[in-house]
Amino acid sequence: MIVSLLTGCGIRSFRIPYDADSTVVAYGFDSYCTEATAKPFASDLCVASTDIGLQSTDLSLAASAGLFDTTHHETIYAKSVNRSLHPASLTKVMTAYLALKYGKLEDIIVASDSVSEIEAGAQVCGFKPGDQVTLDQALHGLLIYSGNDAGVLIAEYLSGSLDEFATLMNKEAKMLGATNTNFVNPHGLTDENHYTTVYDLYLIFQAAMQYDKFKEIIHTADYTSTYTDADGNSKEMHFATTNQYLSNGVKAPSNVSVIGGKTGTTKAAGNCLILLSNNSAGESYISVVMQTDDKDILYGQMNNLLKLIP
Repeated sequence: MIVSLLTGCGIRSFRIPYDADSTVVAYGFDSYCTEATAKPFASDLCVASTDIGLQSTDLSLAASAGLFDTTHHETIYAKSVNRSLHPASLTKVMTAYLALKYGKLEDIIVASDSVSEIEAGAQVCGFKPGDQVTLDQALHGLLIYSGNDAGVLIAEYLSGSLDEFATLMNKEAKMLGATNTNFVNPHGLTDENHYTTVYDLYLIFQAAMQYDKFKEIIHTADYTSTYTDADGNSKEMHFATTNQYLSNGVKAPSNVSVIGGKTGTTKAAGNCLILLSNNSAGESYISVVMQTDDKDILYGQMNNLLKLIP
């Protein structure tokens, strides 16, 4: 690389692809003759290698939290954003991203026996083996109601099995720069080898936001549709959001409009939430709070974070 830079003049373009295993830590290379510079991998991303703004608000009741200005690519707040934690159903953001990237919304998915094998007590849409739903319907169940069986449907539709889908999840996560993440399932039910970080969730959520359908679904408070069961009968599905900002259970600070997001709760993960919000100028922010003891604390801590939005 150095020889090529020094042996010729003129305008040069140097593309250095992101590689999670590379020992190169700087992705800008200056040309001796032209001062041409390769675009850094994170030039359009917020970055946070250390804690930021801890004195600006109280997030003491959350294990980890972050506020990211996606308009100006700045990190406003960061508390332990690279700490590995159980993500619970925030996992489903990655599942939705892959569904939108590789699937077709109108495709029909036939539920396998796997939808009946979700652990007892877990949130489910109620799909049964043989039910036929579209990918669009499954995504609504996944993101609005946080149905774990919807995650199974999508995983088997895209990859044939949960294990193969987990392999795809991890490959795609690393392509996004989410290198402190490891997924073993499409829904986030607890497994000691299933973990991520606030910063990696920001990267994944940012990627999902490129799809208008994703933003549309996470902004939806109630959804009703019909599908066909194994016997050919028409069944109605109705999902109400788990996001209390959309259900009017919690009010955001006066200068902030919550567009939508994803909730997550398990015993291991505690209560978690990721949001997309706008300020009064229409600028966008991603905020993440992970591992609080209950939902009241979760939304109180999130509001403390949202108050930092100018």
